[in-house]
Amino acid sequence: MAHIRRSKSGTGWEARHRDSTGNERARTFRTKRDAELFLGRQSADMQRGDYLDPRLARTTFATWAEEWLSTTVHLKPKTQASYESILRKRVLPVFGTARIASVEQVDVRRFVAELAKSGDESGTIRNTFNVVRQVFGAAVASGAIRANPCTGVRMPRSTRSEMLFLEPAEVLALADAINPAFRTLVLVAAYTGLRAGELEALRVRRIDLLRGTAEVCESLADVNGKLSFGPTKTYSHRTVRLPRFICDELAGHLASRGGRPDDLVFTGSRGSPIRHNLFYARHFKPAVRRAGLPEALRFHDLRHTCAALLIAQGAHPKAIMERLGHSSIQVTLDRYGHLLPGLDEALTDGLEATYRASLTARATTPESVVTALR
Repeated sequence: MAHIRRSKSGTGWEARHRDSTGNERARTFRTKRDAELFLGRQSADMQRGDYLDPRLARTTFATWAEEWLSTTVHLKPKTQASYESILRKRVLPVFGTARIASVEQVDVRRFVAELAKSGDESGTIRNTFNVVRQVFGAAVASGAIRANPCTGVRMPRSTRSEMLFLEPAEVLALADAINPAFRTLVLVAAYTGLRAGELEALRVRRIDLLRGTAEVCESLADVNGKLSFGPTKTYSHRTVRLPRFICDELAGHLASRGGRPDDLVFTGSRGSPIRHNLFYARHFKPAVRRAGLPEALRFHDLRHTCAALLIAQGAHPKAIMERLGHSSIQVTLDRYGHLLPGLDEALTDGLEATYRASLTARATTPESVVTALR
């Protein structure tokens, strides 16, 4: 129950009340009128659900960041490590010692502008801003601040890396140019669309050569130099159909290696899990140069190549989404929608051909049949 009484020193008035958690709070004012106004505001804020705990509002951003980070245990280790690194290197040096309630939107806007001015890419700025936004979001949810100062802050326009799409002959050239131990890896990547981490975590027991399928259930990631097996990017399992020639390639690849069901399908030269950054530098990029392909080609472009091949065959975006393991069809359309106009033209030509065929069929139909149909 809120009440006012003389302070123990007798030089002021003490306003006592209970906060939203039931804990008693006290604050001393010079006059009784000031104490009454304070209690009135506190009571109104609590009734509206706008009450803010002054003690929490005075807590530093660094303390809230630590609290928020401790609640991200449900995320993948690589994501957690990324958040921790962003906080330590980029955010805490700017906001760490500031009281959480003292940071305003203009401070966040200035922070984003400084990142852009320093030459950071838009994706890096967006990831950094997302961490800042989530820390302030935790403070809002706990009643330390009334609004998130990140709300309304605009990000620099995102510039997505240009996709490269290989022709089937170029895929073969790349497979022939790479270390023979990784030939099958290149072909499977280009004709299944699996992510690098999904391929590198694929186990022998997940491959069914008779049925021509591969179960995608895991992904391999390098977290601060330590390899970690975990769920796929979208936390989902999917079964991917394999073209017959890929089954033949895998059969030869597995026969040459032997191994048990839990062994990895693709490994490094010594049989250990592939460290993608080392494979990329030591084997993939040199093979790109030997094959005479664009220097900018990335391993991920093999996944894009698979999508382009599927679209060229008239595959529905939903089928592409399921094969590539996208979280939604919107992701598929956002990523590859620019390839669909060519498909639409082909479909339109197909409709035209269908109509022309119907005219031909009608012209060759006996008049007696036409009359009967009428």
